[in-house]
Amino acid sequence: MKKIIATLFIACSCWTNIQAQDVYYSIRNKAKESVESPETPMLMKKLNQFKIDALDYMVMKMREQMPDSSATYLDKQAYALNNFLLLYMRSVIDSQKLPKVQQVDIIKLFMDATYSNPLFNDQDKELVLAYFSDGSSFTRFSLDTNWQLAFIAVATEMKKRESK
Repeated sequence: MKKIIATLFIACSCWTNIQAQDVYYSIRNKAKESVESPETPMLMKKLNQFKIDALDYMVMKMREQMPDSSATYLDKQAYALNNFLLLYMRSVIDSQKLPKVQQVDIIKLFMDATYSNPLFNDQDKELVLAYFSDGSSFTRFSLDTNWQLAFIAVATEMKKRESK
């Protein structure tokens, strides 16, 4: 629980240092730099490629379905996506000491949070579930996700599990 609170505190303090409308671009540009860097480990490249794809999907769908939405809304979704992935990485790392069944359960929790919290209700399941359906992907998440709700769902469940 202390780790989640610390992560949330750091994330919230970073939020205040970035101007509105810059969050999306900042997160996307950092992810792109990571993917393009030859020094980045392959696992981090895959994580950041998912981030780029999820952000690009989000912009595309927002232009189609939510043309009047604000850049602030996009920034909040991008920020929540970033926090979701940070919590996922921390949880995967921390779960290495647990039995395999519990490790898989944690991954399924994150997968379910993305699947159960759609943002656009996109019917193009082949696109939306491209990562989710790929058994070899490290980021088996739905692209059509309300990242704010997914993050809250996972953080709440992880907090419950830690208190047990």
